Amino acid sequence: MAGVALAWLLPFHLLKEGLDLSVGWGLWLFLVAATLLLWRVMGVLAGVPGGIRSVVVPGLFGLGLLVGWEVLVRGFQVPAILLPPPSRIALALAANAPVLWDDFRQTVLTSVLRGYVMGCGAGFLVAILADRVPFLARGLLPLGNLASAIPVVGIAPIMVMWFGFDWQSKAAVIVVMTFFPMLINTLAGLGNSERIQLDLMRSYAAGYGRTLVKLRLPNALPFLFNGLKINSTLALIGAIVAEFFGTPVVGMGFRISTEVARMNLDIVWATIAVAALTGSGLYGALALLERATTAWHPSMRRR
Repeated sequence: MAGVALAWLLPFHLLKEGLDLSVGWGLWLFLVAATLLLWRVMGVLAGVPGGIRSVVVPGLFGLGLLVGWEVLVRGFQVPAILLPPPSRIALALAANAPVLWDDFRQTVLTSVLRGYVMGCGAGFLVAILADRVPFLARGLLPLGNLASAIPVVGIAPIMVMWFGFDWQSKAAVIVVMTFFPMLINTLAGLGNSERIQLDLMRSYAAGYGRTLVKLRLPNALPFLFNGLKINSTLALIGAIVAEFFGTPVVGMGFRISTEVARMNLDIVWATIAVAALTGSGLYGALALLERATTAWHPSMRRR
């Protein structure tokens, strides 16, 4: 109990007494105390019901990382040009909100969403066709391995030359990056039905289409959502990298490349923060949708 009490009280006591975090021993003492506090809080949350714990624990862990980042950068007096503290990044976000919103709208709402829908939709439809025509699957899967090895920095300038500087070239890069992950995950999901389930559908005189709609696609939903979640981050990365090679003077990739050249790294880190929050938001929204639509699936009941 004494150790628990120390873990809770020591960080606040040190700050109250005016501890200078730039002093070596004081910094490390504060970090040890804060770690003990976080460890104890995590132990308490381990007994909380699963639904609340799945939200609170990641949020608290992320908050702890931000606090640790702030303390370490300020304590060791790291130059802001190398690594600014989170508080400075937050100020840059607030100061450049209109510019960052224009970049977000160009990159995410214009390029990412269109390319994501086209790439995932094409991968899904081709997977249905390949499932119906097995030799097509045997030919496409090796191409998927080949395409996954192609660096995005290699195809991005080619797509810019082919489709121009606007959103079409970024969408083309995203389609290339998202097509095969969706194809492979869909094919894996369609092959996930058990033999006894397929035999039962045949005993009901169900044809290919009815079996696909009533059995195989529902069983494939966890695989489909895996492909969608993987592609949500790939699409954002592809669009940002493609904007390095040409964009109509707006966009996250354009902002990063131009502001790095000007050594204006605060807005660079602010753009990175927006991209990270966007990717996490897209992934989280898909995870919630998966939980809502596949609650009946055994894989979800085990979580």
